[in-house]
Amino acid sequence: MTGFRPTVELGNAVLAAQPFNGQVGARCTVLDPGAATLEIEIKDLHRQQFGVVHGGVLAYAADNVLTFAGGSVLGPSVVTAGFTISYLRAARDGVLRAEAVVVHANAHQAVCTAELRVVPPDGEPVLCAVAQGTIVATKVSRP
Repeated sequence: MTGFRPTVELGNAVLAAQPFNGQVGARCTVLDPGAATLEIEIKDLHRQQFGVVHGGVLAYAADNVLTFAGGSVLGPSVVTAGFTISYLRAARDGVLRAEAVVVHANAHQAVCTAELRVVPPDGEPVLCAVAQGTIVATKVSRP
């Protein structure tokens, strides 16, 4: 899209428009052409019965960050056509950081990869999941 400039403010406005994000609490910290980062402060509400972050929270972060990265090169009217995620280790305490980059794009779609890490309060970031997705440009009419 000619003239489109992705910004962190736009990313956070998109998250604010997602009612479900009111429960999850993701925030956009990077939105540049070809790259995006989202962060979620891990709280008890994100945990499943074994005390680790629920896989659905990781999938939500992956889906959004992949779409933000794809949208950063395709423009703001995009949807996720599909994505896969591989869970590598449990996420526990700290901040969940999801970082995505565009690996290929044309005028209609972008293929992106993402790495999800937990940044513990007192340690080095730990890779907990990887994802790949296809993002497509669309003309979504909004209510």
